[in-house]
Amino acid sequence: MIGLPAGTRIWLVAGVTDMRRGMDGLAALVQGALGENPFSGHVFIFRGRRGHLVKLLWWSGDGVCLFTKRLEHGRFVWPQATDGAVHLTAAQLSMLLEGIDWRRPRRSWQPECAA
Repeated sequence: MIGLPAGTRIWLVAGVTDMRRGMDGLAALVQGALGENPFSGHVFIFRGRRGHLVKLLWWSGDGVCLFTKRLEHGRFVWPQATDGAVHLTAAQLSMLLEGIDWRRPRRSWQPECAA
């Protein structure tokens, strides 16, 4: 993942997005449906209907970047809401892109109790 500047907000766009949209179509969706500025430097994440494809839209300061990731197995975890957006942390974004359930991450080990 490209290092994002401090203060960058990460928005997961709820609902299903037509993955045929490119940069301009997704930027229009950010402006119209979310009421946000696509050139703010924040990251906006969209998911397709089948759930195995996401697109990230980000203004890097000198141009719009469009990143795409497709999972070969499984689906990206998405909120149940059909509209609006959810704010994620950078750690949650990393988990999302790895196909991990970012809503309820679990430790892979259990601490031992000192008795």
